Amino acid sequence: MDVSPFSVSPFLPMIGWSVVLLVVHVLLQAFSTSAEASKSLGASWNAGPRDVSFEPTGKIAGRAKRASANFRETYPAFVGLALALVLKGDASGWGFWGAWLWFACRLVYIPLYLGGVPYIRSLAWAGSMAGLAAMFVALVF
Repeated sequence: MDVSPFSVSPFLPMIGWSVVLLVVHVLLQAFSTSAEASKSLGASWNAGPRDVSFEPTGKIAGRAKRASANFRETYPAFVGLALALVLKGDASGWGFWGAWLWFACRLVYIPLYLGGVPYIRSLAWAGSMAGLAAMFVALVF
């Protein structure tokens, strides 16, 4: 099997950048929750095995947790569609622009959610779903 066509697919760097976005979500959630937990449970809880569960009550930590959960709901669909488009060989068109739309909207979603911005945040989410829909259309049609 010749893999050279796959190595030039624009979807592979997109998948790489999506991992960076995932790590940003994880770190935002972790740092904001750890900072809040350290205040109420102490540094030993933060450094220990965390046998006592802690649910963040602060705005930023709670928003970071919910934004991360929201991202992880769509992330498997993005990766699956992107890899399928790599195999299909669609290097441009609806799939490509859909992937960029998903990525851009998911990137913008973070500060909108952390800032508590209503409606526009929902538009960013809807844009990311439109990006996934465009990728799906490119894959099956």
